[in-house]
Amino acid sequence: MKCHLELQSVSFAYRTGKTFFSHKKKQILSGISLKIFPGETLGILGRNGAGKSTLLRILAGIFLPDSGNIIRNCQKINLLSLELGFSERLNGRQNIILSGLFNGFSKQEMQDKMPAIVAFSELGKAIEEPLLSYSSGMRARLGFSIAYHLQPDILLIDEILGVGDMDFQEKSEKLLKQKINSQQTVVLVTHDAKLVESVCQRAIWLDKGKIYMQGTQAEVSDRYIASKGKSNYHE
Repeated sequence: MKCHLELQSVSFAYRTGKTFFSHKKKQILSGISLKIFPGETLGILGRNGAGKSTLLRILAGIFLPDSGNIIRNCQKINLLSLELGFSERLNGRQNIILSGLFNGFSKQEMQDKMPAIVAFSELGKAIEEPLLSYSSGMRARLGFSIAYHLQPDILLIDEILGVGDMDFQEKSEKLLKQKINSQQTVVLVTHDAKLVESVCQRAIWLDKGKIYMQGTQAEVSDRYIASKGKSNYHE
């Protein structure tokens, strides 16, 4: 059975505080309906605060929506978000196991992948040190190496290109594009409309928690780029 993932009128709000009578809420997503087709690369564009990362966490099953339905006939969905599931006090190896468990993989599966992940990260002896001693570049290497070596039904990528040192950026971008151009089903969140246009087959423009536009990658990317600098582009 091919993996099928669909959202039907999904809404989500963060609880931001408590008044005398009730909890305050900040609406993040409202009435989101979308389908992800097997083998496609779907781009999700949007400015800061549009709800992109929250949407990915709902797709991954990390957050549960307040309303709406989710159809998720997939065994494993991996959210490639650097440092997802990391613990500051654990060393690199322990964080590899923890991150894998967080993404639905067993401890044995992660131990089997351990040699390849450690080698790919190029962290050397630092893999035995606690994460709190890592630089931002070392964390980026570890996070990318873990996520890249998992083999999910759907890969969710949360705005990670452009982090870490220059060598890491080039390496990660090249390998991610290889994954995107394969038969892997990918959902890519980014601000980069040109990247969406070059690697995606379809795109969604998310604004203020709602789908403002969806269509081919070229149509959505062109409209998104044209909207920059216009304060009332959809009012």
